[in-house]
Amino acid sequence: MTSVPSAPSERHPDSTALSERHASWLELFFDLIAVAGVAQLAHLLHGSPGRADLGLYCLLYLAFWTAWMCFTTYGNVAAEKVRTRTVLVGMFGLAVMAAAVPGVRTDHATAFALAYVIVRVLASRVWRRRGEVVADWPAAQVTAGVTPWFVSVWAEAPARYWLWAAGLAVDLALTFARSRSQVLARAQKDWEEHEGSRARYGGRARKREGRGSAGRGGSRTGDAGQDGARDGSGAGAGGEGPDRAGGGGRERGHDRASRPRPVAARFDPGHLDERLGLFTLIVLGEGIALGVEAASEAEWDRGLCTMAVGSFALLLSLWALAVRRSCGVPLLGFGVLAPRFALPLHCVSTGALAAVAASLGGAVEHAEGRLPHGMRWLLCGGIAVFLAVGLLAGVVSGRGTRWALAAGLPMAVAPLLLAVSATDWSPATLVWCLVLVARWPWFYERRTRRRSGTGAEDRPTGRREEPEGA
Repeated sequence: MTSVPSAPSERHPDSTALSERHASWLELFFDLIAVAGVAQLAHLLHGSPGRADLGLYCLLYLAFWTAWMCFTTYGNVAAEKVRTRTVLVGMFGLAVMAAAVPGVRTDHATAFALAYVIVRVLASRVWRRRGEVVADWPAAQVTAGVTPWFVSVWAEAPARYWLWAAGLAVDLALTFARSRSQVLARAQKDWEEHEGSRARYGGRARKREGRGSAGRGGSRTGDAGQDGARDGSGAGAGGEGPDRAGGGGRERGHDRASRPRPVAARFDPGHLDERLGLFTLIVLGEGIALGVEAASEAEWDRGLCTMAVGSFALLLSLWALAVRRSCGVPLLGFGVLAPRFALPLHCVSTGALAAVAASLGGAVEHAEGRLPHGMRWLLCGGIAVFLAVGLLAGVVSGRGTRWALAAGLPMAVAPLLLAVSATDWSPATLVWCLVLVARWPWFYERRTRRRSGTGAEDRPTGRREEPEGA
């Protein structure tokens, strides 16, 4: 993932330092808090979820991911200058959001909305101090979409949820309505207007202070001269009284109001790829945890064993697509897309992955029977969305039209066909078919390489080198 280079600035480390950065312990801790909220969302998809449950899940997941991405952007740009206290407060806000999820349909909705508002406002304020513009992801800095969330405190369901959706829609619209250069140009124009008004106000203030000082100095000259004649000092004639000192203090106050000219915040591509991959990896880990929890409460027999192994193999297949040789987005090569295009793909793919993880936990519970209609569609639909993102990412990564038709399109459509036809199948059979679907791109590329005699290093995906045997 790349960002458009900005002009050199002393606020940014050099490129060598950028390439050597890794996620800090504080960032890893923050990721765990965010994914804890994602795990809580699995409660909304328990059993056989309906359309309302799925809609609420998508809404809350987008809120969690947006809040996480705001602080991820801050940590990526600020690097070692990150304010630990600010991040810790943001972590607490995300923890409150996570704790409010089970009761979000009732009395915890207000707490969820207020915690989201606080997290977003806090994440926005850090950029005012830095004098930078997040032109590649404006939602991290702009808080216009927070207003509907605040208004929702006085609303009841379902109006509350529509207000939340409107706020998130505003964030997305502001992110994609203007290009990177337009966002930066608008910020610099606002800065010039602010500086111009500050200069005009400061000039008028200095004129008023100058006239006031002259008037006071003239009125006091006679008295001061007489006093000076009586005591031999003559100190009052200079007019250097406290008022001028106060005027100078106000003038210095105007100078302190000056802000640095905004520059584009520069992303560290390698560090951002790592953060996105770690988030995806932790979501996969939550999927394994849900399966383990379900298996621990079920009767261990052959059916459960087949189902458990299949679930693990499916999650491993998704890991191979999204993390092993990608930046957290399935089949997206490193450095292929700018953040404003890659980040939405990450949001959609990880949201689908979390839904798949929740459905796999339910599938383990039904290992000896048949999957409920809603659970079957959740599992197959989540896989279809995840692989559809892989299809798009594979095309933009340079795999070509032939790959899209022979590998990408079949893997994205097959899960939907399975959801329609597998009504009487056992959960284990369905899961193992999904494993084959998820592995199909690997089989296709392996077959293609054998025919052409090329190796993995010849694939035009811009991927990082891995050690032998990886």
